[in-house]
Amino acid sequence: MDVDASKYIDPLIEYGPKVLGVLLALFFAWVIANWTERGVRAALEKRNFDATLTRFFAKLGRYLILIGAVLGCLGVFGIQTASFAALLAAAGFAVGMAFQGTLGNFAAGIMLLAFRPFKVGDFVEVSGEKGTCEHIDLFTCEFRTLDNKKLIIPNGAVFGSTITNYTGYEMRRVDIDVGAEYSADVDATRAALEKAAANIPGMIKDPAPQVFLKGLGGSSVDWQVRIWCKTEDFWDVWQATVRACKASLDEAGIGIPFPQQDVHLDEAVIKALSN
Repeated sequence: MDVDASKYIDPLIEYGPKVLGVLLALFFAWVIANWTERGVRAALEKRNFDATLTRFFAKLGRYLILIGAVLGCLGVFGIQTASFAALLAAAGFAVGMAFQGTLGNFAAGIMLLAFRPFKVGDFVEVSGEKGTCEHIDLFTCEFRTLDNKKLIIPNGAVFGSTITNYTGYEMRRVDIDVGAEYSADVDATRAALEKAAANIPGMIKDPAPQVFLKGLGGSSVDWQVRIWCKTEDFWDVWQATVRACKASLDEAGIGIPFPQQDVHLDEAVIKALSN
């Protein structure tokens, strides 16, 4: 049986160069997009631009080039970009419903970049998790925990939760709770704690340190020593304050009690147990 070769050769001649050209165009677009991402990042980092926005603009430039290349290649095959845009608009609702979580994360990522509740390098607590922000991407945020674990949280969960930025300000206050025994004189206890708080390494003297009488606990008189310091010195000042309070109370002969409980038995119970 004779085969009409023209049915296969003619389409190959007509579309073969176009397909080859499109593949080459997409390849070069991919190369240029990667080069653009690296170039934008290097240029902004050289100018000490914000690290969070540097990463965002670099990725945005990359995706814009890839999207433009795809739309341009569609025109080679006679697909009008206007028709393509209309098709996307018609399918937008269905896609939005299917990817509402993804689109919500994207929108939350834009809001994080716009309002800047934290930036790369800040130590924050979000969604009940604590860590140092490593990256803020379009859909997720990446954090490094104190025990060096990588934590990735969707932007929707980040922006929709309470955000505590522990490094948002240059200064922080160290609050150390101290319990003193009931037999200790209140004024003597205050003097001992004020002596401890007077010269903590790394402390800031303005605002001045404060010794605050909190209340009467179940087993102790409760105090709080408050010391201001630079944010980066927080944990060092915390340890130094605890050590100074313990040493000063020991020097003054004031004990730090442990929880105690008194048990009283009725006389009838005692007789019953003795029989």
